[in-house]
Parts: sequence; structure tokens; C-alpha cells
Amino acid sequence: MTESDGPTARTGIPWPLVVIAVVLVAGLAFAIGRFTTFDDLSDATGSSGGPNAADAGFARDMQVHHAQAVEMAMIEYRATDDDELRALAYDIATAQAAQRGEMYGWLVAWGLPQAGDPLMSWMSGTGHDHGASATASAEELEAAMGMATAEEIDRLASLEGSARDCLFLELMIRHHSGAIEMTDAVVELGSDERVVQTARSMGQGQTAEIAAMQSIQTRLGCTG
Repeated sequence: MTESDGPTARTGIPWPLVVIAVVLVAGLAFAIGRFTTFDDLSDATGSSGGPNAADAGFARDMQVHHAQAVEMAMIEYRATDDDELRALAYDIATAQAAQRGEMYGWLVAWGLPQAGDPLMSWMSGTGHDHGASATASAEELEAAMGMATAEEIDRLASLEGSARDCLFLELMIRHHSGAIEMTDAVVELGSDERVVQTARSMGQGQTAEIAAMQSIQTRLGCTG
């Protein structure tokens, strides 16, 4: 067994324990997001008259979107030797797990189901409308949201070194760009003050992360 197969060079902690720890942290973040959202919602919905279709659609679709971001970030966190990328992947996984929990909590508090209309249908009529057809497949709708395909996720998990780091950056920049389209759309269409505030903050955070990832791409010499 080589050193890379056993404990990490930096911490001496076996990788399986590191992965378990990150999974637990992400799960805790989801739970915290879910169970701290209710007091916030009581004020926000009271002042704005409650959610509309865009608020609900955003909460559902962004949970789907965030779930994949957490998955990709945990793959990268587990495998990368780049300290900056590991920190970024950790931040993405924990922050987006917490946001998923918060959006799950919104729908529970509103008495609405976690699943609803086709992806992005709530964005119709905005400058971010992807014109999603009612007959479009889930894969086509996810691609329009900037999400990775199953094949791309498998490739991310199988690559090593800078090739994997660069693919992670490419996929996550595309993923974040799709999320920003969604945050911009709900800021335009949403009626719930809490949703609009959260979406605006989310868009700002992901814009900053895109800039950070582009800087890392330059440092690593990523191409394509």
C-alpha cells in the first residue's frame, strides 16, 4: 500500500474517516437549514402575503441543483491534493447542504409538496426562460440548468490529479452559472421576501465562487 492509499500526508486521518466526517457535516448543515427556517418564514411570509409559483418552483428546483453540487464537491474534496480546492469544495458542500435544508423547510412550512411542475417551468416569461418544452426529458432540462450528466460525474470520480481538478472547476462553473440564472429569475418573479433575499445572497455568493474558480483554473493551467 502506498502512502496515498493510506492516511493522508497532511493529517494522518484515513480518507474513509474524512469522507464520513464531511458527509456528517453536510447532513448536519441540511438539518440546521431545515429546522432554523421556520421562524424566519413567519416574518417573511407575513409581510409579503406568502409564496407564489415562482417561490415554490425555485425552492424545488434549487434543491435538485444543490444536491448535485454537493455530490461533485464531495468527490473533489475526497480526491484533490490542492488545499485551495479542498477548502472551496468543503465550503460548497456544507453551504449548499444547509441551503437545501432551508428550502426544504420553506415547502414544509408552506404546506406544499417537495416535487411539482417540470424543472424551470416557473421561470417562464423572464429573460432567463429556457423555453423548456413540456415534452423535454429530465436530462435535457438538467442540461439547460447547467447540471452535469451522469457520464460527467462518473468521469470526475475516475480522473486523477490536475485532470480531475480542472474538470471539477469546469463543471462547477457551469453549474453555478445555471444557478445564477435561477436566482435572477426568482428575484424578478418571487413574491416571498425571504425567498428573494436568500436568492439574491445566493447569486452573489456563487458569482464570487465563479471568480475564485476561474482564478484557480488559471493557476492550474486548465484549458478547454
